[in-house]
Amino acid sequence: MTAAAPVPDDGARWRVLGLVCLALVLSMTTWFSATAVTPELIAAWGLSPADASWLTNMVQLGFVAGALGSSLVNLPDIVAPRKLMAASAALAALANLSLLVAPSVAALFVARLITGAALAGVYPPALKLISTWFVRGRGTALGAVIGALTLGSASPHLVRGLVEHIDWRVVVAVASVATLIGAAIFRTFAREGPAPFSRATFDPRQITAVLRNRPLALANIGYFGHMWELYAMWGWFLVFVTAAPPSLGVPSAAAASLITFAVIGVGAFGALLGGLLADRIGRTATAAGMMAVSGTCALLIGVVFDGPVWLFAIVALIWGVSVVGDSAQFSAMATEVSDPRYVGTALAVQLGVGFALTILSIRLVPVFVDWVGWRWSFMLLTPGPVIGVAAMLALRRRPEAGKIAQGLR
Repeated sequence: MTAAAPVPDDGARWRVLGLVCLALVLSMTTWFSATAVTPELIAAWGLSPADASWLTNMVQLGFVAGALGSSLVNLPDIVAPRKLMAASAALAALANLSLLVAPSVAALFVARLITGAALAGVYPPALKLISTWFVRGRGTALGAVIGALTLGSASPHLVRGLVEHIDWRVVVAVASVATLIGAAIFRTFAREGPAPFSRATFDPRQITAVLRNRPLALANIGYFGHMWELYAMWGWFLVFVTAAPPSLGVPSAAAASLITFAVIGVGAFGALLGGLLADRIGRTATAAGMMAVSGTCALLIGVVFDGPVWLFAIVALIWGVSVVGDSAQFSAMATEVSDPRYVGTALAVQLGVGFALTILSIRLVPVFVDWVGWRWSFMLLTPGPVIGVAAMLALRRRPEAGKIAQGLR
């Protein structure tokens, strides 16, 4: 970013942030659209528990392939974010819609894979674009972006919970239409701000420069620990609640969906809270604190598995806030400690590797359940926050990263 970046008009930057967040809420509905109707898909296709886990994991795998593939050719630093996000959202909508006509289980998985790959062209460029509007207050702005992603990811559970007997095809169709609307908003309104990052040309050797950046490596390790926990919690919480004993007091499948929406959706508040804290007390302190809380909740949720429901709800909602409250700050750190010419590539690498880890944690949860049962299943996730906290404390001690990676101005 240029040393003397012009100060953006406040009205313009908040307007762009609001429109991009709206488009993200609409576009990210395709991420968990199949997860929200997993019971119906299991019944319709005779899916095994392993097959059901891949409904979410194929999206993660597609995202990894899309993010890392785009980083190898520096796509996020070559193509204008507005065009890349619009085209990618449209592709995600079409891939999601193809679930309605899939002729086989294999076709279901391919559709989810393509959806994830397309969303890799939405989320990382959105982080980069908003950063061009917010040099100051970047943590708060990126927190709003993550909050939008969180609401979009949670919304299929809301649709499923409000209309208990709605056909699963309606949930999928609504998510696809919403994503097409998001694509139109991106194409029309998502312009870069007055402090753009330098344009890049294709040079695959630059990915090695990204990997050699030590402060960025610590930020990435923190992110990887965070991601080990996040999507496994999001992806399995509905099943976790459904598996709870009657003493917990969840009356129906619709109630379980609404609880899951609340626990995931409250993360939007967590992301905003994390952004506000990061711009005041520092990014590393905020991220370390959030991971300490979320890791503790991953242990406590098993303690309250059989109720009372009010105590379960408190622990679950605190977990929902903290598990994603630090997410935006890792991206903010990446924009601040990376070579300005390759910020998009650095973000794509960070996100790509992080989402690759989610494939493993999502897949291991049902394996762990076979050993310990659902009550203690989320204990598997606690090493991620522990490693993340250690990385943040190490980054905080580095003098060359302190003022920028901690969000101090």
